[in-house]
Amino acid sequence: MYDVTIIGSGPAGLTAAIYTRRAELATLVVSGAQPGGQLTITSAVDNFPGFPDGIEGPELMDRIRRQAEKFGAEFDAGEVTAVDIDTQPFRISIGKKTIDTRAIIIATGSACRWLGLESELKLRGKGVSACATCDGFFFTGKRVAVIGGGDAAIEEATFLTRFASRVTIVHRRGELRASRAMQKRALDNPKIDYEWNSVVEDILDPAQNRVTALVLKNVETGARKELPVDGVFVAVGHEPATAVFRGKIELDAKGYIVTDGTRTSVPGIFAAGDVHDSRYRQAVSAAGSGCRAAIDALKFLAGEDALPGW
Repeated sequence: MYDVTIIGSGPAGLTAAIYTRRAELATLVVSGAQPGGQLTITSAVDNFPGFPDGIEGPELMDRIRRQAEKFGAEFDAGEVTAVDIDTQPFRISIGKKTIDTRAIIIATGSACRWLGLESELKLRGKGVSACATCDGFFFTGKRVAVIGGGDAAIEEATFLTRFASRVTIVHRRGELRASRAMQKRALDNPKIDYEWNSVVEDILDPAQNRVTALVLKNVETGARKELPVDGVFVAVGHEPATAVFRGKIELDAKGYIVTDGTRTSVPGIFAAGDVHDSRYRQAVSAAGSGCRAAIDALKFLAGEDALPGW
């Protein structure tokens, strides 16, 4: 029996574990398939407070994990395969075993939808990114491309114009899918140009260990061309890791957990980080919500916040 089980081990989950263990709650962290979350595939992190010279993503997550371990958090490297939340305590299946817990903090995050190219995988963190606010600064004065045509892509492209000399939006259609206001913002920006009706067939050049160009294919004519760029930002959407909770707690149309603060629709279950935050998706905001979820769980277990739902 645990007081709190935290599902996910990114900044949100590990910060929650620090707080729950400092409150002397018996805490299990189920780290899952990608311990440390998306920061483990991020090279330089320059926007996390306390590191004026920056820090590598894997090192940052290792430090936060060691801090949680210092306070006594237990870790399980398995994946949650099922949850029974109809009774209290809750029951969680991790592989072939089950554990009981009085509260749950869901911090499973969300994953960028990638293009699925081998070269994309090889060049992640070496010019291929899914976060302009994280990595845009590294492309000051350089040429970059943004893949996508929705609001997220336009937000990324507009933000990147603060740094890049040129931003090219690559979109498979002949017009943007973003809202009219977002479209106008992009179309009026002189630093943004477009490759319409185009898809990315390859990213060059893994042999040089850096991005040098995109290989584009026009979906109407079949013509191929190379677009010289120094960086690529993939903005074709994110998918929250909430599959195991579908039909059990309230999710929005995109699959994100609906919350009031960090409380979900089920008393005793809380959410932290990108799994309920589709707007900010930053390590520091995820860590902050992990703190809040831990405090909310502590109050729930103490009987101070036992209202049925919200």
